[in-house]
Amino acid sequence: MTAPVVPPDTDTADTAEAAPPRPGHRLPFWVNQRLGLLALVVGLTALFGVLQPTFLDARLVLFPLLQDISTLTVVALAQMVALSVGHMNLAVGRMAAFGALFAGFGYDRLGLPLPLGLLLCLCAGAAIGMLTGWIITRTGVSSFVVTLAMDFALLGLISLLYSALTENAAFTTKPSGLAELRSYSLGDICAGPVCGSPAVPQLAQFTVLALLGLGFLYAATRIGRELLLTGANPAAAELSGIPTGRRVILAHTLSGLLAALAGFMAAVSTGTFRASIGDDFMLPSFLGSVLGGTLLTGGVVSVLGTLLGTALVGVIRKGLDLLGVGLENLNISLGCVLLLALSADRVRTVVSHRKVVRST
Repeated sequence: MTAPVVPPDTDTADTAEAAPPRPGHRLPFWVNQRLGLLALVVGLTALFGVLQPTFLDARLVLFPLLQDISTLTVVALAQMVALSVGHMNLAVGRMAAFGALFAGFGYDRLGLPLPLGLLLCLCAGAAIGMLTGWIITRTGVSSFVVTLAMDFALLGLISLLYSALTENAAFTTKPSGLAELRSYSLGDICAGPVCGSPAVPQLAQFTVLALLGLGFLYAATRIGRELLLTGANPAAAELSGIPTGRRVILAHTLSGLLAALAGFMAAVSTGTFRASIGDDFMLPSFLGSVLGGTLLTGGVVSVLGTLLGTALVGVIRKGLDLLGVGLENLNISLGCVLLLALSADRVRTVVSHRKVVRST
């Protein structure tokens, strides 16, 4: 869902350009960005399925693909929450590794069951996110600088902790239920003769919970609206009585918690808790959220759009890989498709507004 907020001090010309059409002149349905992303995902899936039938294999291709999409969607949601207040989290990957470190430590050294290890992981991620938000609000330093510094600090700290606590830079103890969570799908869940899809991993349940929770937060709660107002115009939000400092801390706390959840999911997918978790999270975190409609300047988020944006990137990568496209050509092709996807919303909006103007 998309939750837009228009800053009070927006220039008159910009406001007029971005204003919705008059009553009775609704924008065409094809202007909806999420609908466009959905069409791209479905179209590319069908195209890759025709070019390479193996792409539609439930267990060999779709299951690992949806597992990756589930994890990267949570990463993108972590970035989306920070972007909602006009900030960014460049340490999202390192926070994921930090949370996974505590989960692995809990399983390996404390003998915790699977749920308690996950809880410890989430608490660690929320704590480091809260610390990051507190530093930003207390010092007034840009989130870009603070999170970049946090990224480097966590990089060294995590490496030191793994070296001190493990022999092979990885926790090897696997709690009961972790192997099943990694390999089981909805096809293993049956209600009588009816079973789920073997292509959908059970790990996706965490992604669904994150999507529902954030969707409710931004669409139906006062705190969610205050987060968006803080991102749209911090000065106006402050004058309106919104505790912008606390909202910034809350946003970074949620971002750290979601990053830690993504780190846990990545560790479950690979079967190991090691320091390299989250190394490649930063770029997907921005791609998924921005493609989905979240503004880099804050004030506008799209929870469902973030899922679709991440799915689009995942389908493109997997499809081109199965077609034998080399890494260099894959990156070029991915960049071109993503550029087209980013331009599509602007093109649809301009054309639709021209149609509305001509009809008035």
